[in-house]
Amino acid sequence: MPSMERESHRIVIAGASSLLGAELKSLLEESKFADWDFRLLDEEEAAGTLTEAGGEATVIQPVEEGSFEKARFVFFAGSSAFTTTNSNAAKRSHGKIVDLSGALACEGGAVVWFPKLDELRGSAFSLTATAFAIPSAPGTAATGLTLALSRCGAKRIAFQWFQPVSEAGRAGIEELESQTGQLLSFQSVGQPVFDAQVAFNMLDAYGAESVHKLDAACERVRAEVKACLGKSAVVPSIQVVHAPVFYGTMFSACAELDPSADAGKIAKACADAGLVLTASGEAGPSNVSAAGEKAIQLAQPKADPVHPGIWWFWGAADNIRLPPANAVRLAEKLA
Repeated sequence: MPSMERESHRIVIAGASSLLGAELKSLLEESKFADWDFRLLDEEEAAGTLTEAGGEATVIQPVEEGSFEKARFVFFAGSSAFTTTNSNAAKRSHGKIVDLSGALACEGGAVVWFPKLDELRGSAFSLTATAFAIPSAPGTAATGLTLALSRCGAKRIAFQWFQPVSEAGRAGIEELESQTGQLLSFQSVGQPVFDAQVAFNMLDAYGAESVHKLDAACERVRAEVKACLGKSAVVPSIQVVHAPVFYGTMFSACAELDPSADAGKIAKACADAGLVLTASGEAGPSNVSAAGEKAIQLAQPKADPVHPGIWWFWGAADNIRLPPANAVRLAEKLA
């Protein structure tokens, strides 16, 4: 990297108007990067939005020639299509690219990272790489749990997460809010975002006219998990279901483990993998308990009473805070 870029204190957040982008900016401003120069970019329809960065008013800009110039870090926090369109221009800045959109992980064009991943895989990631991918909350949870259970003789794992409407951004949140009020007032519901009733309802697919596809979300997480695991563990079966909540990813998993594994050994393996277990006898985690947390919460593992060797797991994570928090930790390691 040329010395100019290595010494630069410029951070570009591409996709700054998204929920992930706003959370990322907030966490960066609370970190060692607080006094750095922030440049906020986004797609044309979000350009011109007035916001704040570093304690000063600023306007989100569209991507133009030179937008990534002299950037030390470029964070992509918008749509995967936005990342794909602009990643080559970002690479020409010679800065470190950190992608939270899923695009680079799915394309195989980045080093995938989250805390504990290298330790669990027994390999160190390359500090000299130019592009990094931060998995989504369900991708991180599925990978962490799988690598933990591989130390307990895992033979098969099935992982299912429950997706909140915040994955569709502010428009998704507003649609759930409006549908909830409409249904309580016995009105017909509007559904321009999801083309389906998402309030008081669980779904395995949104309507055909929706641009948001649960199948696509599932494929992204599968790609993230595959990139994280490499050849180091059993690959879990993965599925997604819509849950009528605003924030927070909840997940359920079922695993067939070695018969010698007991609750204590399994819990220790999960804790060593960075999962935060609730105390025995306490209520399990939920999207409410996970709100604002930077770690994945996990209930105590439960043995299936009918099938020896089968164990059940329940957990939760903040889908908006966890990936940006991991992105900031990575940037601190790379700076």
